[in-house]
Amino acid sequence: MTAALPRQAASPEEPQRPPETPGHKARRRALTLLIIVLLIGVPAGYLVISAAQSRNSGKDKESKYSATGLSEGWPSKVQRRLYQVPVPHPADRIAYYETNNWKTSRLYVQFRTNSAGLDSFLAGMGVDRDALKKDDISISARDQKISGWKFTGPGTWSGLTHKQKNPAPTQDVVVNTADPDYPMIYVVSRTVP
Repeated sequence: MTAALPRQAASPEEPQRPPETPGHKARRRALTLLIIVLLIGVPAGYLVISAAQSRNSGKDKESKYSATGLSEGWPSKVQRRLYQVPVPHPADRIAYYETNNWKTSRLYVQFRTNSAGLDSFLAGMGVDRDALKKDDISISARDQKISGWKFTGPGTWSGLTHKQKNPAPTQDVVVNTADPDYPMIYVVSRTVP
């Protein structure tokens, strides 16, 4: 058996604590419970919210990348920069679609702009209106099928192919100037990764 250690006597100058009352004991326990809830509940709540946001983000990306045709809206700035498609301001009727595989990545973009916007777009690619050839449908039948574009209706069609050295993209452009004030522009920009 081990001997019990003697207890140190309280200092004579230190005041004696009164015995704990039931109300004080309840407050102390409530405070302890609150601290435990905050230490466990706040991080757990954060994890639940974070997991829900992550799952929703994955669903958004899944729907974006499972698209099988043009989607309304602007391509991202990264896409426009990577594929060198300078969509001008003002522009409307904007839609895009991106495909990627191990051989070639393509960005399909369509938009309507004004006459100055067409000049700005062509200048951003490094060409001018003189490069457009009348009745030249430069977008291939394969790309027309993927994008759903048909260049057979009424309109004054012009096109060009802007070839660049890899890794810079090559752009095929078709312009419908049936309304010369508001031309409709179709672009397929492809790059080899």
